[in-house]
Amino acid sequence: MGSKTPSMTAAESRVLIIMTGGTICMKRSPDGFVPARGFLDFGMASRPSFNDGSDSRDIDVIGRDGKEKAHRSLRTPQSTYQKHIRYASLEFETLLDSSSIDAEGWTEIASTIYRNYKLFDGFVVLHGTDSLAYTCSALSFMLSNLGKPVILTGSQAPISELQNDATDNLLGSLIIAGHFMIPEVCLFFNYKLFRGNRATKVSASDFAAFASPNLPPLAVIDSSKTVVSWELVHRPKNIEPFSIHTHRETAHVACLRIFPGIKPEMVDAVLNVNGLQGLILETFGSGNAPGGPDGALTKVFEAAVNRGTVIVNVTQCMTGTVSPLYEPAMRLKRAGLVPGHDMTTEAALAKLSYLLGQHLCTEDTAHRMTLSLRGELTEHTATAFQHPSGLPTHLADLTALGYAIARGDVGSVLDALRGTMRYLLSESDYSGNTPLHVAATGPSLEVLETLLMHGASVHLRNQAGRTPLFLAANAGLGSHVDLLRASGAHLHAGEVEAARMLGGKGDGAWKKAGV
Repeated sequence: MGSKTPSMTAAESRVLIIMTGGTICMKRSPDGFVPARGFLDFGMASRPSFNDGSDSRDIDVIGRDGKEKAHRSLRTPQSTYQKHIRYASLEFETLLDSSSIDAEGWTEIASTIYRNYKLFDGFVVLHGTDSLAYTCSALSFMLSNLGKPVILTGSQAPISELQNDATDNLLGSLIIAGHFMIPEVCLFFNYKLFRGNRATKVSASDFAAFASPNLPPLAVIDSSKTVVSWELVHRPKNIEPFSIHTHRETAHVACLRIFPGIKPEMVDAVLNVNGLQGLILETFGSGNAPGGPDGALTKVFEAAVNRGTVIVNVTQCMTGTVSPLYEPAMRLKRAGLVPGHDMTTEAALAKLSYLLGQHLCTEDTAHRMTLSLRGELTEHTATAFQHPSGLPTHLADLTALGYAIARGDVGSVLDALRGTMRYLLSESDYSGNTPLHVAATGPSLEVLETLLMHGASVHLRNQAGRTPLFLAANAGLGSHVDLLRASGAHLHAGEVEAARMLGGKGDGAWKKAGV
């Protein structure tokens, strides 16, 4: 196997744009800027970077009623990576200012992605910037075993204005969603792709409005290429299909910022709000808070924890982590507060409401708050690696992995994926075949399972536009098909017709593949 970048090499990919509202779609009115409908027409169709002038044929999108409806599509010009992106836009019935988004809006976004998951290669969500980081964090926990890119973006100035950042933010999001199989909820802004639950808004007016203080960007776009830090990408590592979790206790969590001189009575009043199940406490430095006279504030926290309230300690600082290095932080930990490590406030709120919605016991909820579920925090027991660029052994590593897969040698496959070498899972040979494509027709089911458990994507397509599932079914490998399907694999819309022709009556492996 030789290297080819990026790993998706089919001639055309499909992306669904989900328009929720926000500054990006606003137009001037006598009452100021207001959200405007018809974004595909007024914001994209007339711009050559979004429309190559080819046929604007209809493609199916599944709406809230569960029915497919034809939507007009546009296609981008051919990219540096020899691919076009065909996209359609689905607008919310009511376009929102992002300050108005709530749990119902998050559920609508998640449900839209779920309904259309098998029809598109990726998703771009257009959203206002005020609550964008909150939505990113919420969706990261709502979308389980995500295998495709979900990229949220917006702008500081509307696309209808002469000087704007909307064009670059939207185009960058489309390029990444249509070319790179990054299976995360991400936030793209000002040429940088951030993990969504690591991002926070840092400016009300600058085009560089977002940052990821405790994690480098997953990707950066420059004048000639997109550089993806594959070693940072978080992947699902279990054999389960994509699903969504819409039950969240958003109305039963709160956030409180500690300040010098805060009275224990104030904190106690918040912790005794009827129905409160969890609190995100923003503390000083590495997790410190005043004890209060005679430790009164600590006693307030301890009493709330004893009542079953989960209190998570996060730092007010932009960078760094909560750690019991100092006596005040140690005192809070002994009182039962859960260290939030380096989570943002947005991520901690989203995670806590998600876990409370799972109806776990208090101890399990508190424990899982300290674990990385979607890459939202740094687990300090793990070693962080950076893959050095330009390794002379790169091709040799990829070739060795390919031979090991072809031989069914599980031990050698595991050796090849040690440390930072997991980036090989996204690499492809001259035909666009990734390691999972090779394993899909290989002799070993165990090797296929090993790659899936290490985060290999079931949705990447080779140069002929074929998924690993298609290849496994075409080879008549029913057990391979079963395993891929259990991991969320499905036939791509562009290969269904060929699958039906090859599958005939839908017997055997083709029937298992969904024909």
